[in-house]
Amino acid sequence: MAHLQAFYANDFFSDPFGVCMPVAYQQLTSTTQLASSHPSSSSHAALVIIGTGMAGVGLARALRRLGDQRSITLVSADSGDDYSKPLLSTGFAKRLTPEKLAQRSAAELGEELNARVVIHTQVTTLDVDNKTVVLEDRNGTSEDRLTYDTLVLATGAEPRVPFSISSDNTASHNIAPSVVPRCFSINDLDDYRRFHKALGHGSSRVAIVGAGLVGCEFANDLHAGGHQVSVIAPEATLLARLLPPPLGNALSDAFSEAGIHLHLGRSIDSIAAENGEDILLRLDNGDTVSADLVLMATGLTPRTALAQAAGLAVTASGIDVDRYLRTSHQDVYALGDVACVDGVNAMYVQPLQASTKALAATLAGTPTPVSFGAWPIVVKTPLLPVVAYPPHTRPERWRIEGQGSDISALAENKDGRLIGFALTGGCVRRKVELSRAAPALLG
Repeated sequence: MAHLQAFYANDFFSDPFGVCMPVAYQQLTSTTQLASSHPSSSSHAALVIIGTGMAGVGLARALRRLGDQRSITLVSADSGDDYSKPLLSTGFAKRLTPEKLAQRSAAELGEELNARVVIHTQVTTLDVDNKTVVLEDRNGTSEDRLTYDTLVLATGAEPRVPFSISSDNTASHNIAPSVVPRCFSINDLDDYRRFHKALGHGSSRVAIVGAGLVGCEFANDLHAGGHQVSVIAPEATLLARLLPPPLGNALSDAFSEAGIHLHLGRSIDSIAAENGEDILLRLDNGDTVSADLVLMATGLTPRTALAQAAGLAVTASGIDVDRYLRTSHQDVYALGDVACVDGVNAMYVQPLQASTKALAATLAGTPTPVSFGAWPIVVKTPLLPVVAYPPHTRPERWRIEGQGSDISALAENKDGRLIGFALTGGCVRRKVELSRAAPALLG
């Protein structure tokens, strides 16, 4: 497990949106390449895409559908396998192995796209003035220079975790080094593969840290897969950034009734080994949670370090891009979870798909600004269906109606206009009606 940035227990929060997808390891084949084994070499591509997740691969596919035949090189830190990211949080209930999740290898992807796919490679330097990226293989033993006419950054986002965890079995914030190998996050197929292997074939006890979108979806999925699940979070309700308290409470009730153990309004004081086998999470109120594995689900942060080092405009919300997805440098674009479009970074599938379509048209010669409709987030929690379209500004009031777990919450501004909504249970059928009435995410 790679080193992860340090946060603290009282900073837990889960991003309301979905995630990006670096990909898994696979044997090198003839149509994929590592960075050259020579000490230094160079090559050129008309278009270089850094990242082989939904954004990067989606853009390449969209360009080919438009008949664009320019040379394309995609660079992946992992294997470049193609898979459906949303399936990661439904795979355990369906008993999906990592092999079943992978739809095609990097070799097959390269053939499909008529593109060069460079795998197991990091981009260490971006020189926008000379249109050059420097590549290094995962062993750090070789270096390539790749020049481009146009560059697209599709580097996605990475898990934001509350503790510092390192591959050398060292840890901070009162985490016993012996439990570090059993602390995970799942943001890509490699992560899924490691966690799937750790779960084994029997029932495991999993402590999930975080009660946002990712935490709730994995809690539901792992429970449905036959595992014993506990959720720990500082918020008083589930999905607190998406749902008003009555709806969050309804979801909490559904989880509790199903047998998922909730420890809400709590932070973690320490994570220790017990009896050589168990992981013991001690909470701030003195309660303890025993587990076999810990899954961190405390949000995402855009991968902007490369862009920032290159001098591109970057904020905490991502790489700044305009409606044409152009960065502060005219030949460099960004899309997906790493891109902040006109002040908006929407980390879920529909905005990403709209971005790939618009950027493909722009690069193919038809400048096309991107726009996002009023696209709600459909949360994958079969224990209680949830749909949410969070308001972009603080609402004047929430109008909440319903009975039992069938609740609708309408966010209104001071003029009584709908600016967002949240739905649970049978009320999710109002999704289309309310989406038509709500303002666009990015009009």
